[in-house]
Amino acid sequence: MISPLLNLPGAVAGDGIDAGVAAHYGSLYGEQRALAAGEGFVDLSHRDVLRVSGPDRLTWLHSLTSQAFEGLQPGVWTHALVLSPQGHIEHAFAGVDDGEAFTAHTEPGRAAALIDFLDRMRFMMRVEVTDVTADIAIAWRPAPPGGRGGRASDRHETPGPSGEAGRYDLIPRDQLEKYADAAGPAAGLWAFEALRIARGEPRFGIDTDERTIPNEVGWLGVEDGPAWAAVHLDKGCYRGQETIARVHNLGRPPRRLTLLHLDGSENRLPAAGSPVVEVRGAPAPSLETSGAPTRPVGRVGSSARHHELGPISLALLKRNVAIDAALDVDGLPASQEVLVDPEVGLHFRPQR
Repeated sequence: MISPLLNLPGAVAGDGIDAGVAAHYGSLYGEQRALAAGEGFVDLSHRDVLRVSGPDRLTWLHSLTSQAFEGLQPGVWTHALVLSPQGHIEHAFAGVDDGEAFTAHTEPGRAAALIDFLDRMRFMMRVEVTDVTADIAIAWRPAPPGGRGGRASDRHETPGPSGEAGRYDLIPRDQLEKYADAAGPAAGLWAFEALRIARGEPRFGIDTDERTIPNEVGWLGVEDGPAWAAVHLDKGCYRGQETIARVHNLGRPPRRLTLLHLDGSENRLPAAGSPVVEVRGAPAPSLETSGAPTRPVGRVGSSARHHELGPISLALLKRNVAIDAALDVDGLPASQEVLVDPEVGLHFRPQR
């Protein structure tokens, strides 16, 4: 979908899967500061949207996904995952129920595969799944500053009273320009992504790969967990639950999401998927890495330039990488800020 808001003054289109909306409107840092102050909105109308209707919809979604849908109240947004039998993340979405239907959004181009999976799981349930991307657009508005809650309170954004960093809006697509007039000023996707990365919120398909399990990226609904938690640890059986429970209760996840602070000497960011290597014998971060022995320890996901932190990235690293290790991403020295505790999963391990 190509957004009509690309016609706003100063709009510069994004690229890749984000080409349908504005990357910025001429002031990357100014747009970030406005969002951080609780002002404006972000056009996410390139995202796919689906609707699940029918009297059995919440019970059905409860049985298929990692989230608890039974008893979900109208107007309450929730995040959910569809996992493989081995616990790998296959689909991710966020949505809200209005008492008659559950409307959700997912990454651009991902709705068809998600709808195909859901349709194959209907059996005798009274549900219907429809792609409504052509009719419904998504926008995001930041929460007003103040309040505490969620993990965002401990990071680089002040959450609103509910603990959320912001809220999604469902907008009739033909009303998007009218919405922009009322909700402005507009901020581009680069500003949105910089704040998302800074608070440690992963993006499906960019900060995850085909092997990712929710434990690795902080998507668990633990006490004082993130507002974007997509796994309910106390619900009944669902596909992939055994892996989630085993790693949470007994073992350590193979990898862990971390926030990388990149050296800003060069005016560039690493491409998603770039390898992360550990530089042996060098302090973190260090420019003195030439000729030093290295070993691959992970991959970088999304990257951005933050108005306060400078260049930052999210990366999936091997769990046993020391948190003070000197790292290099595509020639850029990097240091870590812990998002997922390397010891997560030892909650019930017997003391020896």
